[in-house]
Amino acid sequence: MYILLIILVMGGSWFVQNRLKSKFQKYSQTPISSNLSGREIAEKMLADHGIYDVKVISVNGQLTDHYNPAKKTVNLSEAVYSQRNAAAAAVAAHEVGHAVQHARSYAWLTMRSKMVPAVSISSKWVTWVLLGGIALASFGGGLLLLQIAVAMFAVTTLFSFITLPVEFDASNRALAWIEDKNMAQPNELADSKDALKWAAMTYVVAALSSLVTLLYYASMLLGRD
Repeated sequence: MYILLIILVMGGSWFVQNRLKSKFQKYSQTPISSNLSGREIAEKMLADHGIYDVKVISVNGQLTDHYNPAKKTVNLSEAVYSQRNAAAAAVAAHEVGHAVQHARSYAWLTMRSKMVPAVSISSKWVTWVLLGGIALASFGGGLLLLQIAVAMFAVTTLFSFITLPVEFDASNRALAWIEDKNMAQPNELADSKDALKWAAMTYVVAALSSLVTLLYYASMLLGRD
């Protein structure tokens, strides 16, 4: 059953990723009436929220956009940074949404940030701990290592679910600002909303994938017990 669930989630992840890419390609062809680039959208939204200590910079890659709370930078991929369309506006405003969350001490973002050190350690070592537990299980041992591995994976799973409200809230803030400041016409806003919906779906699928994998590892541990 768990293998079937994993296959279904993997298929869903592939579908969502491809759908996201096609949506962004489509909405990258929708000019935005404000005629502002992603960089200009980000800078204006920051200023409108009274945030002046965050820089907007360009980074390499496609869909590599993110907000760095440690360096206080809104990092926009090259296309989003320079282009003037519904997709670029949506992504730029979404990343600024995270900066607004940071400035307003949004509870879910604060909780997520506090978990980063533990998640970093768990992500780095969980595979090795799990493999060690499985290897020792063939000799009648490894129970403790399997328990530790499941606990470590549970941390990363919890992190992926805490990420969901953070991402949805950032999108809501972005779309509300775009509409309130008349940055886009209704049809352009609809395109931006659809683009962010599919971007959010990648986090939903990732959380479900993590949960299914956690249940699979937990079933291994229960079987070992």
